[in-house]
Amino acid sequence: MTAFILVGGMFTGSWIWEETAARLADAGARAHPVELTGLGARRADSGPGTDLEAHVADVLRVIDAIPAGAGPDLVLVGHGYGVHPVLAAADRRAGRIARLVYLDAGPARDGAPALAAVPDRALREKTAHAGAQERGGALAPPAAAAEWQRWGSTAGLSGPALDRLTRLAAPQPLGTLLQPLRLSGAVSQVPATGVLCTAGGAGIDMVQMQVGLGDPALQALAEQGVTFFELATGHWPMLSLPAELAAALLSAAEGGGRRLIPASGELPPHLRPFLFADPELPVVPRERSGAVDLYAPEGDGPRGARPAVVFVHGGPVPAGARPTPRDWPAFTGYARLAAGQGLVAATVDHRLHGTADHALAAQDVAAAVDRVRADPRVDAGRVALWFFSGGGLLSADWLQAPPPWLRCAALTYPLLAPPPAWAMPGGRFRPADAVRGAGSLPVVLTRAGRESPEFAATVEGFLVAARRCGAHVDVIDVPDGRHGFETLDRTDTARAAVHQAVRTVRAHLAR
Repeated sequence: MTAFILVGGMFTGSWIWEETAARLADAGARAHPVELTGLGARRADSGPGTDLEAHVADVLRVIDAIPAGAGPDLVLVGHGYGVHPVLAAADRRAGRIARLVYLDAGPARDGAPALAAVPDRALREKTAHAGAQERGGALAPPAAAAEWQRWGSTAGLSGPALDRLTRLAAPQPLGTLLQPLRLSGAVSQVPATGVLCTAGGAGIDMVQMQVGLGDPALQALAEQGVTFFELATGHWPMLSLPAELAAALLSAAEGGGRRLIPASGELPPHLRPFLFADPELPVVPRERSGAVDLYAPEGDGPRGARPAVVFVHGGPVPAGARPTPRDWPAFTGYARLAAGQGLVAATVDHRLHGTADHALAAQDVAAAVDRVRADPRVDAGRVALWFFSGGGLLSADWLQAPPPWLRCAALTYPLLAPPPAWAMPGGRFRPADAVRGAGSLPVVLTRAGRESPEFAATVEGFLVAARRCGAHVDVIDVPDGRHGFETLDRTDTARAAVHQAVRTVRAHLAR
């Protein structure tokens, strides 16, 4: 028999597990929701000493109350913040624990406080300041249903469920967020499972993509055989999909789930050959200056200086990834194709290394555009920007107030609204909102038919917004194409789509 020890996230007591626990019990398992000090029914227990260690002690009491030996297998489930006391407790009772489950929670590091995992930078800074001013204080929960979105996606929650979450939420003791997590390393030997709530923006395919890009932390998860499940909902699946969550937990306890594929000697998708063979691509000299590579056709264009297109890669791409994106086959291929159409093409490496780095990346892109426009071979009044994948969010700056020299914006399998779990400042980097300011700027959007649901939903939202404001969007479809189809899908349809996109951008620059 399996016993599940369930530890909730911020502001929530054991009540949040009621429906999931009932379904686990119906399946013959035991469920032990943990009431953390200061939360739920134990609000009155909170005091100046309520820190992370107090919550670790709460979990340890539940573990130790279950007889060892011939007793049940213990599976510890941590939701969001709850993974921190779960990890610390499992580290001290590693021999008792059959499996850890990270429920919509990322890996936590030794020495890092739980506050570091809060995606919203403004919330982190506000909480850290409050902790410095009020020792033993508490962070107030969201006062209204709409405020929960800052702490995670509320997708899937019914109105009554969201109202209940708001009504029963308790202040989070600041010490639980500010005290560093301490691990001896014993917990690393415990099998683990991640349950990803995809409405927050992270799916297994996206995690696998990051493994291929060289993220060392995710590569370690792949090598350790961590299993994964997806739930098509927001951050509180115990309220939105309790039956589906219980089924995932039961399967996880038996070792089920999908495993990541470790990086191997095989080329990862982003480094595979471009779908046009090298002999099909024009030979164009490449000039490197700082973070920018320039591909300039020989001679002047028909009117002297030539129009230019700047290719902006996606991400996040780990800072140590080699080669960097401007040397990836897809971008060198696009640049050579564009140069073959008489355009000056530029690729740029920017600093989108994490989900909070878009402002840095935007600075890099703006600097690259200035550099390209200043080149005497470029017609500074005729420039296009072409954004890919997660770099699509960077298009918002240019869509909301297009400069007169920007003649076209292109988007290929883009992300066009930030996932709730990403730390995005204010209302910036939201192309679906920014398109209202695009005016007559033409947009060339290439869609992959086999795109991940998380990305596809943002594209559809963008198109709805574009239609409402009358924006000019040319849509090019690749029905059987995957995200990154230029190196994954060597089909005639994919080739035709790339050709069409390049020619369409060139036509807008020619006007």
